[in-house]
Amino acid sequence: MIVYPAIDIKGGKCVRLKQGNFGEITVFSDDPALVAKEWQAGGASYIHVVDLDGARRGANYNNSVIEKILASVSIPVQTGGGIREMKDIEEKLAMGVARVVLGTMAATDPELVKQAVYKYGDRIVVSIDVQGNRAATHGREAISGKDPLELCREMKSIGITTITYTDIQKDGMMRGPNFDATREVVAIGGLDVIAAGGVSSLSDIREMKRTGAGGVIIGKAIYNGAITIKDAVNVAEKEN
Repeated sequence: MIVYPAIDIKGGKCVRLKQGNFGEITVFSDDPALVAKEWQAGGASYIHVVDLDGARRGANYNNSVIEKILASVSIPVQTGGGIREMKDIEEKLAMGVARVVLGTMAATDPELVKQAVYKYGDRIVVSIDVQGNRAATHGREAISGKDPLELCREMKSIGITTITYTDIQKDGMMRGPNFDATREVVAIGGLDVIAAGGVSSLSDIREMKRTGAGGVIIGKAIYNGAITIKDAVNVAEKEN
């Protein structure tokens, strides 16, 4: 299982939200590129970057910051937030990101997701953020009518092979992930599931590994020192 340390960017700074709430923001660093370098030095093999301003407003607000992150590390970076059109995808890939993460588009424009997969294959990842029993969109500030598991199946049917799955109620709360929901997504089969939301300890990582998830996104627990990148990677990627 791969560890994806998270770098969420708002106003050019590295921040974390509580339950996706833009009114509950903690700033951890003014230099996201330096944070990325630290994650790589700690043993991370991949980095997950989200443009929160973009996710909320539907535009590329922090491209210059993402470019600095890309220049600061040699490991692959996947990024999402504010990607609503094919040109947004192409712009991100041209910058040098390894994978583009589509969130709102999955619920609102599956045909465009299908076109992106046809053109770029497994460089397209879908992010499904869940509020209650519905998929959230637009920076988690809107709720679609889509059932999360049905949306996962729909994305699989159009060629998506990797999905990030976040329980918003768990995100940033440091109270453990939603393991049952992760198992349900993994049980669909044929998807590399990257779970997110609530990881707060090494035991959480071990349990997440047992769900069959292929990856885990960790944010707040690393920033506040509850888990080190080195220990997280050892447990997730090396421990039997």
